[in-house]
Amino acid sequence: MSLLAEIPSVLAQQTPSGPQGLMSFLPFILIFAAMYFLMIAPQRKKQKEHTKMLDALSTGDEVITVGGIYGEITNKKDDRFVIRIAEGTKVEIGKAFIHALVKKAG
Repeated sequence: MSLLAEIPSVLAQQTPSGPQGLMSFLPFILIFAAMYFLMIAPQRKKQKEHTKMLDALSTGDEVITVGGIYGEITNKKDDRFVIRIAEGTKVEIGKAFIHALVKKAG
């Protein structure tokens, strides 16, 4: 019998099948599940909260940008805000660059 004829029988002996095959993948499944619950799910929750905060912003709210600039929203557009960062100084900033709400207008 040649060496090439023996390879399929050797491989068949080494690869687990049935419940043993599932048990060999169990650690990978557990690691993926742990990564999802420790990293992916909290990030998605944080992203949803940030989107909700952006939708609730209105004129007069004080915000902080990703760059650390504090300002007051003077106008709200579809994809950006106009904020006053100093007396007589207004800048337009994309919605994604608003980091947090400092004080709600009221």
